[in-house]
Amino acid sequence: MKIKPIKDLIHNLSEWKELISQTTDLTNKVIQDVNFIKENINWEEYNLCNTTFLGCKFKQGEAIHLIERGAFVYPKFSDIPYNPYRGKLYTWQELMEGYSPVVDKSKDLEIYKHFVKHKYNPSVSEAMAQRLHDLSIDDGLRRILEYDELGMTKKKVVGFMGGHSTARNSVFYNETALAAKRATEKGYYVVSGGGPGIMEAANLGAYMANYSDQDLMKAIFVLSELDFTDENKTEYLATNYITNAKRVLEIYPNGQESLAIPTWFYGHEPSNLFATHIAKYFSNSIREDMLLTISLFGLVYAPGSAGTTQEIFQEAAQNHYGTSGYYSPMVFLSKKRYVEDTSIYSVLHQLAIGKPYKELLFLTDNAEHVIDFIEKNPPIRVKLGD
Repeated sequence: MKIKPIKDLIHNLSEWKELISQTTDLTNKVIQDVNFIKENINWEEYNLCNTTFLGCKFKQGEAIHLIERGAFVYPKFSDIPYNPYRGKLYTWQELMEGYSPVVDKSKDLEIYKHFVKHKYNPSVSEAMAQRLHDLSIDDGLRRILEYDELGMTKKKVVGFMGGHSTARNSVFYNETALAAKRATEKGYYVVSGGGPGIMEAANLGAYMANYSDQDLMKAIFVLSELDFTDENKTEYLATNYITNAKRVLEIYPNGQESLAIPTWFYGHEPSNLFATHIAKYFSNSIREDMLLTISLFGLVYAPGSAGTTQEIFQEAAQNHYGTSGYYSPMVFLSKKRYVEDTSIYSVLHQLAIGKPYKELLFLTDNAEHVIDFIEKNPPIRVKLGD
């Protein structure tokens, strides 16, 4: 029988039981968010050396005993609406719990309101809780993506970037959804920034990979039938914005997996209902770096504004210096936006002269060409001296 490797980070009670079935040596082990209250454990049997317990629950007196034996025990934080020690990524169902079209009492909004109160001057306790939370999200991403020793992920991640205000059923919403659908059909793992607009289109396209292109267009039509109450017609403020997304999930219940990486930093936007996993961060700088770094098999840029432009040049810097260990394709979905309106594509070509990633830059208006280019141009391993 093949023995599973011993983990250094334990996330739940089943992993704990698996660990102690193999060893009593807890040296350098981190046990996170495990409830030991109903467990009968003789802690004297275990070797505690640099052993850390994060937010675990113990019987009376056990935590003090563990500290006296040299363990580090970090208690749960009080009066915060999130778990800094969570052992997995979010789902939209968890974040949207409590939501209704009439009154938004979702967990997502509750966390955002708490964050805003402490955004500029957090206490040491609040800042530590946020950092531990984001570290837990980092860990959840690593476990889903499965990195090897060279920094390559088992899942072939393709990221999609673009404007959060892009309307449902607009040209580039549709093209992005189709490109993400094709990517998923070809075995790639789609990730977006997790918000509305182009980000929703990407996760929707991935979700609909089990269905026909006609089904995808029907789903977009359902999404786009919105009832506006605000003068600016901001889509995600429409009274049936979330309701229509739930309708699509009911009509097409067997979707494919994808990932969203949003943030509470920019403000409250509704959770993306088409992403299977949601890695939501407090720190936007960490979130953006992670979003770009994991998209080793390519990044697709639909039209966007300042945020998208920042992500373009942030990824260009990673490619330029090979900081992720690989050069990754950068595909621009809109000749008008990236040549005629901004010259961004031309600037990148000039920047890339003499660098291996120059051949990984591509410009198109067609979703089919996006995935065709990514298939023909896999990531290039950075060589010593590049």
